[in-house]
Amino acid sequence: MAADFLALLDHYAQDPMGGGSGLSAYARAHLVERLRSRPGFVALMAYRGDRPAGLINCMEGFSTFAARPLLNVHDLVVHGDFRGQGIGLLLLQGAEALARERDCCKLTLEVLEGNHGAMSVYRRAGFLPYELDPRMGRALFLEKKLG
Repeated sequence: MAADFLALLDHYAQDPMGGGSGLSAYARAHLVERLRSRPGFVALMAYRGDRPAGLINCMEGFSTFAARPLLNVHDLVVHGDFRGQGIGLLLLQGAEALARERDCCKLTLEVLEGNHGAMSVYRRAGFLPYELDPRMGRALFLEKKLG
């Protein structure tokens, strides 16, 4: 199962939507053990027969405004051989069921603006751009890389 997990995540990382360079040797060697040690991490995998077809990685966070946990979809991967078959939507529905079991107030995720296929799946699953007050606009996802 760990090999399938890494293969799917590497497939995603090789795609332009995942950065285009694949997983580093360090990530391949340490990712599974480090994720296992994180209490708020959950992953679901989808198979077609014996082939790994999809993966969703989620991390539990906390909403200070709602005073409840939230579940962030960190990665959603559907192998290129299986796209367009509803696997992404099924994985999102699985994550939603887990979030409800954990009494989460919401699911969150980020997506690249040009990833129109993913946006279509997210809309079908009920995701909307985040805003508190329409006058203030939508939230932006920012990062600061640390060495």
